[in-house]
Amino acid sequence: MKTNFMCISLLVVTCSSLVACAPQGAAPSVANAAPSPPAIAYEAHITAGGLAPAANELKNPYGADSNATKNGAALFVAMNCDGCHGGEGAGWVGPSLADGRWRYGGADEEVFVSIYYGRPKGMPAFGGALTQEAIWTIVSYVKSLPAPATVPTQSWDTQ
Repeated sequence: MKTNFMCISLLVVTCSSLVACAPQGAAPSVANAAPSPPAIAYEAHITAGGLAPAANELKNPYGADSNATKNGAALFVAMNCDGCHGGEGAGWVGPSLADGRWRYGGADEEVFVSIYYGRPKGMPAFGGALTQEAIWTIVSYVKSLPAPATVPTQSWDTQ
């Protein structure tokens, strides 16, 4: 019984100390809260109970800006994207990013979400390692890649 009383007393003192050390007026507020992660609504999302999660409108702030594309190309190499997607996104272990075929959608915001959250079976999430602005520059670079003259995958059409 005495041990429980001591543990509770220690807990109260610790909590009181933490409250006393907190800056005045530092109560958490929505304005100070971490921004919600980027999300988009699209038909492939399955909602629980018919309630869709909150989604923001994502828009590439750089578009086809040549400086953003150059920065995205440098980040593509620096973050080892070319280790899976090959030089200039031509494809290697990961799929080609230049052939215009997109499993999870090829719109800017869909490419952003793939980079930010990752994808099953190999694509890591870079949202914790890169800022949203950096990811948008990679999106600008990927979207600027010229399509190859021939797609490096075999067709199974037997006509």
